[in-house]
Amino acid sequence: MNRPADPHEMIQAPSLAGPNEGYMPGFANDFETEALPGALPQGMNSPQKCNYGLYGEQLSGTAFTADPPERTWTYRIRPSVKHSHRYQKIDLPHWKSAPCVDPDVISLGQYRWDPVPHSDQGLTWLTGMRTMTTAGDVNTQVGMASHIYLVTESMVDSYFFSADSELLVVPQEGRLRFATELGIIDLAPQEIAIIPRGLVYRVEVLEGPCRGFVCENYGQKFELPGRGPIGANCMANPRDFKAPVAAFEDRETPSTVTIKWCGQFHETKIGHSPLDVVAWHGNYAPFKYDLRTYCPVGAILFDHPDPSIFTVLTAPSGVPGTANIDFVLFRERWMVAENTFRPPWYHKNIMSELMGNIYGQYDAKPQGFVPGGMSLHNMMLPHGPDKNAFEGASNSNLGPEKLDNTMSFMFETRFPQHLTPFAAKEAPLQDDYIDCWSDIEKKFDGTPGLK
Repeated sequence: MNRPADPHEMIQAPSLAGPNEGYMPGFANDFETEALPGALPQGMNSPQKCNYGLYGEQLSGTAFTADPPERTWTYRIRPSVKHSHRYQKIDLPHWKSAPCVDPDVISLGQYRWDPVPHSDQGLTWLTGMRTMTTAGDVNTQVGMASHIYLVTESMVDSYFFSADSELLVVPQEGRLRFATELGIIDLAPQEIAIIPRGLVYRVEVLEGPCRGFVCENYGQKFELPGRGPIGANCMANPRDFKAPVAAFEDRETPSTVTIKWCGQFHETKIGHSPLDVVAWHGNYAPFKYDLRTYCPVGAILFDHPDPSIFTVLTAPSGVPGTANIDFVLFRERWMVAENTFRPPWYHKNIMSELMGNIYGQYDAKPQGFVPGGMSLHNMMLPHGPDKNAFEGASNSNLGPEKLDNTMSFMFETRFPQHLTPFAAKEAPLQDDYIDCWSDIEKKFDGTPGLK
């Protein structure tokens, strides 16, 4: 085992070699890992007595009868009932949950924001969360919320879990460490992490200040999309998703655990660290994914496929083919289609589209959509290229072209996304964004031929 030099560091399972050091590869695999030899029972889940005096406990991410069930067996220093005491309600005023519909806020429109600036105030993962939009209803476990996080300080003897949702974290600036019950995830820009519902963790700043995007998923868990005729390869491959090896800390110190439950926040005081899982096995775990391993597919002759071909992860709904949330990635790729308007075309969509820019330029909006910025095109509202993008794409020489230095993403949901008061009144909204289409010209003159 790896003994920490610092008492605040976690004791971690022996690292895997090579590119998977500290992690286990595979999406939704059934993993097993132990930070102390012999801590993980073999051949059974619940022995009469666990080694090292550990307690066996199951964390279930689905109903017992779900197909397949998602659950993880943990072997820990204390059962998690010892990590829960009397609760006191607290206020995190910038973290909102659906339904959050302010009668004074107009969500009907096309919106774009500059990056939310850092403040002089020290902010942790909890106090630095800023909700931009909400959709659906957290109480019925449908829909989502989108957030910006601004983090400058580590959580110290402070822990968090959400009973409402899993979190998809998309860093844009700075580096974070998620010290979770099941192990450690270090996260940097161009990577994402999924933190499951119910998992306790602490967020530390490795390199700050930190800013990024969060999709809070109230519904069914994210999964890899069905590839259909695309087949077994390309897009996001399961082997590139990494789950952490077991790591634990055995510290007796006054600590605070904050819980998000039905959109409200409560805290409880305990006398020790809750990150005390010495070994675990199962398929309900956090993971990280390097967006640079996403292999896009596209048109190689003519026309423009739907952006659904760029789906990295999808959270299904009860309607086949219509997601609660899709996480879609627009990264570097070659454009080779002949006689084709190559940027995203003008359209209206039953889905609501919230986009964020990680770095570079987005091809449909080369001006104004900057790294760290966001845009929202709500359901059935038209959007598409601005005039410069349209004219450039309509008149360019259509040779093979590398779309380079670009990485943007989309949180797409079947629900309308409602702006929070923060998004409408405090975040740096570009009031002139709607005007980006105002100078598009009428080209129709009633005569045949291409214009």
